[in-house]
Amino acid sequence: MMDQCLIRCTNLSFSYTPDRPVLSELNFTLFSAERVGIAGPNGAGKTTFLHLLVGLLTPTTGDIWAFGTDRKTEHDFYEVRVRAGLVFQDADDQLFSPTVLEDVAFGPLNLGKSPQEAREVSLRTLHLLGLHGFEERITYKLSYGEKRLIALATVLAMQPDVLLLDEPTNGLDPGAKQRLTDVLLHLPQAMVLISHDTEFLQTLTTRTVAFPSLPLDIIRA
Repeated sequence: MMDQCLIRCTNLSFSYTPDRPVLSELNFTLFSAERVGIAGPNGAGKTTFLHLLVGLLTPTTGDIWAFGTDRKTEHDFYEVRVRAGLVFQDADDQLFSPTVLEDVAFGPLNLGKSPQEAREVSLRTLHLLGLHGFEERITYKLSYGEKRLIALATVLAMQPDVLLLDEPTNGLDPGAKQRLTDVLLHLPQAMVLISHDTEFLQTLTTRTVAFPSLPLDIIRA
């Protein structure tokens, strides 16, 4: 079976101000079997790119096609945010409920699952990440590394088709990083991973691209 095209960006450009181009004429395609790494210095536009993919930012010019449809309006991107789960660089931007279980169950409940179904999928997801026993932990009292794993759990519980991971190993000790790597290697989802960790990218990705050359053209290897 041929790989399925999931996301395609064409001539994508973005500027925060007219005199500050961040991305210019970027072309990108993500296929179903891919785990694409994005490397580059701070300020190169890596996080901006992920935010464009899910409609948190609007391109200055260019087009985004995702899951079979051109995406232009806020309404268009609702489905994208369900099917492409973004794990933010700062876990505190993603966690807001009093307990871990409530945070992880929020997404499934929002997608229409019953409380029992949401609880079951949340417990399975926590177990997958080696977080059994964290269910009633108070979210804001967790360590930074624990929060990052819980943030990933909140996305995985929604069972997306694509994972967009922004610096997922930040704050993780070696054991937690290895556990995360093992989990990601065995997940079926296509992925786009931003990381400064070269070893992590080499282990996980099917190809890696470098920001920030302008214009930047990212093509399938």
